[in-house]
Amino acid sequence: MTHRSEADLEQAAQSIIYSPKKRLGIFRNLDLAERSFVFNQLSPAVRQEIMKRLSLDEVVELLDHLDLRRAHHVLDRMENRARRSRIIARLKNDRHAKIEYFCQFHPEASVGLVHLNYVFLADNTTVGDTAGIIEDYLRHTGKIPAVLVSQNGRLAGEVSLGTLVREPNRNKLAQHLQPIATILYNAPREKILNLFTAKAHRKVAILDYDGSVLGLVYNDDVLDLLSRSPAASLYSFAGVEESERPFDSAWSKVSHRYRWLIMNLVTAFLAGSVIALFENTLTQVAFLAMYLPIVSGMGGNAATQTLAVMVRGIAIGEISLRNSRPAIIREVRAGLINGLITGLLVAIIAVILNQTPLFGLVVGLSIMANLVLAGLAGTIVPLLMRYFGKDPATSATVFITTATDVLGFLILLGLATLILI
Repeated sequence: MTHRSEADLEQAAQSIIYSPKKRLGIFRNLDLAERSFVFNQLSPAVRQEIMKRLSLDEVVELLDHLDLRRAHHVLDRMENRARRSRIIARLKNDRHAKIEYFCQFHPEASVGLVHLNYVFLADNTTVGDTAGIIEDYLRHTGKIPAVLVSQNGRLAGEVSLGTLVREPNRNKLAQHLQPIATILYNAPREKILNLFTAKAHRKVAILDYDGSVLGLVYNDDVLDLLSRSPAASLYSFAGVEESERPFDSAWSKVSHRYRWLIMNLVTAFLAGSVIALFENTLTQVAFLAMYLPIVSGMGGNAATQTLAVMVRGIAIGEISLRNSRPAIIREVRAGLINGLITGLLVAIIAVILNQTPLFGLVVGLSIMANLVLAGLAGTIVPLLMRYFGKDPATSATVFITTATDVLGFLILLGLATLILI
């Protein structure tokens, strides 16, 4: 088989995405290195479909060639646990042991960020011997390892590569130890994020309960996770899976989204029932209907802004239910001020269009009250979701939308009934 260029392989990946019936044949026509490259270009849904259709030998061969973290991620998403166990059992010895260990843990645990490129050496190892070990590691893996040092079988610290270059070959690693931060393997991602944001650690060692080293987490990966948080939140707010791609199958898209649509349908009926309660008011003041979407829309937008800030704060461990009081007070104040500004503008427009000062007062007060409630809901709901073990980015939006819609309608129609009827 002729060697294909990177552009050819990217074209092959596009062909696999666009041509579901031909994708297995296209994939099998690639050599192992090319399969690995193309596999990394595909969406998780397409990858899983290919994995289901490949033979056991083909899957094992591919996973042995993939980056260890990618292989772990693919196996973790495999629904057929019996097939997954058979695949892991047939991997190469070192990969078999590491992936089998990592697959025990919840996918949201810290192992999702772990690197395995390190050597673990006794503190009496010389600088010269360490250089030889690093050279062998580089030759076999193509990567330069971090140097971790043990005393009596337990992690004592690390030695930087710069130190190894500068110091005499006869020196012992114990003479050049530097401390390294550690954290248990089952720590949630929020704790890892907080560790890097609170202190300027370049790397953190992941430990088992017995103190043995499982891997390293680097600040670059943590910063990348932080940079992707807004994108993840955007997908969640829209009711779309982050792993979803434009060319996934229609059924895959439906399976990711239908629950959110059903929940939104329920909340829409709830909002509609509030309007039905004030049918008589709407009949007498018909132009009220024009302002219903304005009041609810303003509240929804304000709540979404607050929610985005809160989700990011929760993700990096900056805020929790315990220390939330100042944040709640400030968001309510911000909602009040924004409500005064926008409520006054809408009140003026309402007076001009409808020539009724009292009606302008009703609309202005409604927007102001709904923005205050939006700030309150956008702050408290995600904190409560997190407290009860739910993901605030995916679970809070439905409740917040319901609150701003229902309360917005209730306030506007209630004030109109009291003041105008």
